[in-house]
Amino acid sequence: MAGPVNTSNEARDVRRRLPRNVWIVTATSFLMDISSEMIMNLLPLFLFNVLGVRTAAIGAIEGVAESTASLLKMFSGWLSDKLGKRKRLAVVGYAVSTVVKPFLYLVSTWGGVLAVRFGDRVGKGIRTAPRDALVADSVDERQRGIAFGLHRAGDTAGAVVGIGIALLILLATQRGAVELSRGSFQIIVLASMVPAILAVLVLALGARETKIEGSRARPPKLSLAGFDRRFRYFLLVIVVFTLGNSSDAFLILRAQNAGLTVAGVLGMMLTFNLVYAVVSSPAGALSDRLGRRRFLVIGWLFYAVVYLGFAKATAGWHTWALMGVYGVYYGMTHGVAKAFVADLVPKERRGTAYGVYSAAVGVTALPASLIAGVLWQGVGGWSGFGPGAPFLAGAILALVATILLVLMPRGATARTRG
Repeated sequence: MAGPVNTSNEARDVRRRLPRNVWIVTATSFLMDISSEMIMNLLPLFLFNVLGVRTAAIGAIEGVAESTASLLKMFSGWLSDKLGKRKRLAVVGYAVSTVVKPFLYLVSTWGGVLAVRFGDRVGKGIRTAPRDALVADSVDERQRGIAFGLHRAGDTAGAVVGIGIALLILLATQRGAVELSRGSFQIIVLASMVPAILAVLVLALGARETKIEGSRARPPKLSLAGFDRRFRYFLLVIVVFTLGNSSDAFLILRAQNAGLTVAGVLGMMLTFNLVYAVVSSPAGALSDRLGRRRFLVIGWLFYAVVYLGFAKATAGWHTWALMGVYGVYYGMTHGVAKAFVADLVPKERRGTAYGVYSAAVGVTALPASLIAGVLWQGVGGWSGFGPGAPFLAGAILALVATILLVLMPRGATARTRG
């Protein structure tokens, strides 16, 4: 029994030694995710139930928003390297997302939803790479895994709180309803503004800028030239995986299709985020000791199992249980993947590297979500293959990506070898 206790105590000691910026960025993400998750888990239901939008159009909305914003992630990461400034860009990005969200109260067409989603993702595109680089710059390599794991845990804890608040509002306004109403959605949009504004204030007043050595002397270029071949290979693997990783909006629609009520969908997402929050920090800490790649391989196998389950689900409780396992995948991979990128690139190019990484994921998200929507409901006169098809395709691509990751060229450090 002594071994696990010592490991737990060691992880707590490492967390206590984490610098101020890690805690401030974690608190910012916690607050912003309260706001975002109140809305975003219900947005596909708003499109489908209230506006009557087909899955192909929902896929287009999600894909266009993510992919266009991804180009800004690349540029903002590069710009933060060039300027030697991370915090300012991150604050601007959070502020942009906060400003556009209230317009969801007014939208009545899918085009309006697309405009708001685009604006929100522009904000995310501006902030993500500089924020991640700010975290990486603030810690040494022995703390990367736990720093990003803590950040993901805080982010996901915010999601739990946000979903809980949205669920309480739904229970008060339309208990037991199978479909979402416009009135309930509008109340939730208004409530989401309070934590969003607090998030911007916490980051603006609490974070401290980090010094980036040599960034002004040799400003980096928006190019893969000069990056380690392992980083370029990892980007290729990520693209293959992401082609099968359509927007989580389809998981929500699939759960409703399998029989969950609107409140049940939020309960399912609450379970997912609780598991995600619990797993993220320990997984990050263990990846510092056992290797990032090992965790990514195991996590992607969990993903393949979950997507196969969603392809075959016949009842609402099936999707609820599967989302719990999906939380394990998220917890094991999302923070660890960010730490893995830092392992593969030099410090003075981290902003660019995170931008390129985010861009690779975001650009691939467009065809991934379009393909998922078309496979489900078809397009034009074609009726598609049904609700299980996108998830079967995703499972197959995840297995292919996992094999490619196992075959990745060996690195110079134990942390990257895994």
